[in-house]
Amino acid sequence: MVTTKQKSIRRTRKRGSAAKRPKRLAQGPNGGVELLLIQSVEHLGVQGDVVEVKRGFAFNYLIPQGLATIANDHHKRMVDKHRAKLQEVEQARLKDLRVLAAEIAKQSVTIEANATDEGHLYGSVGTPEIVDALKQHEFTLTEDQLKLEGPLKELGLYTVTVQLHSQVQTDLKVWVVPAVTKDAESVSS
Repeated sequence: MVTTKQKSIRRTRKRGSAAKRPKRLAQGPNGGVELLLIQSVEHLGVQGDVVEVKRGFAFNYLIPQGLATIANDHHKRMVDKHRAKLQEVEQARLKDLRVLAAEIAKQSVTIEANATDEGHLYGSVGTPEIVDALKQHEFTLTEDQLKLEGPLKELGLYTVTVQLHSQVQTDLKVWVVPAVTKDAESVSS
């Protein structure tokens, strides 16, 4: 038999656990979650914008990656207060990216690949190979920053677009050359 004291303890526990639940997020007019962007996110908005996204995108990507925070009045006031400083930081970042883009544009990378006598590759050259070639020249880029129209399947010179920022892009020259085999090295010696 349950006593009155045990009932009150159960009620207290239930109330206590409910009080620890996180507050509900502000819903936007379309039923999504309103967030304040800490950093610019391509195809979503720039730093300081209040955007409405789906709950899963907010909690699984934007908030854990540190790209956005909950759009409450305090955060909005802070952004308004520091907007000039944020713009200075963004302008400095853009300036650095433009310098990097100019250095990348001066470079050309060479990628060796196995090919037939007609110049068709046995495989293909994609963004991972180009990123690895750029690392040899001490440029660290991600695969999603390189924009290919498709995999490179023949020997030759290609122009690859490098998208460093929504406002900064440049072209990179990529040479795909036949791989030197051991037989060719021994013949030339």
